[in-house]
Amino acid sequence: MLRVIRVLAFFSIVSFLASCSPLKKYADTAAPWEKEIEGLEALDQNEHYSDQAILFVGSSSIRLWKNIHEDMAPYEAIRRGYGGAHFTDLIHFTSRLVAPHQVRGVVCFVANDISGSEQDLKPQEVLKLFKYFVKQVRELKPHVPIFLIEITPTNSRWMVWDKIREANRLMKEYCEKNPDLHFIATSAEYLGQDGKPRAELFISDQLHMQQAGYDIWKRRIKDALDQVFH
Repeated sequence: MLRVIRVLAFFSIVSFLASCSPLKKYADTAAPWEKEIEGLEALDQNEHYSDQAILFVGSSSIRLWKNIHEDMAPYEAIRRGYGGAHFTDLIHFTSRLVAPHQVRGVVCFVANDISGSEQDLKPQEVLKLFKYFVKQVRELKPHVPIFLIEITPTNSRWMVWDKIREANRLMKEYCEKNPDLHFIATSAEYLGQDGKPRAELFISDQLHMQQAGYDIWKRRIKDALDQVFH
């Protein structure tokens, strides 16, 4: 009887943990992005990279980085960003975006979980989802370094910068405590002497970057890659 009770208790715990999975909690968030993910998967049939490439995943700032191949040279870049990505939906697509590629590193940028909307997550929840994403990548690529680009301060979301900054801080601390996990700090270079985002670095929506903004990224990202790979 005791053995039966222990078995039942074990399966109850497993069932409870499954019910707490972010994949279940955010089960309805993936559908709007399915077509974009299918489009990225189609690229895998036509684009070919070496096993020394760096995989870039995340939201529209990755997707819109048209000069990524030139900017990241001599590093070889695979661009797999999709518009409006949140960690709440990215976790549903991690395997599909990461598994097909034999890569040297994975770079992630996701900036939409705190945007000033009623659906905003708390910074602690962003951290939990980032941890889950890392867990997913580790299961696929156990020894590949992961780089997280800091969420950028922008005029369009300045009213929630305090919350975004806290999410950045939590994720930075987590990266610093774990091996092969690297936080790429960028926010200081996007702020002017008045302490506010530099408008000239962004296009008219004051959210997405001009090439001048990407110039900051390319320098910071390459510095981080150099420190790990050289």
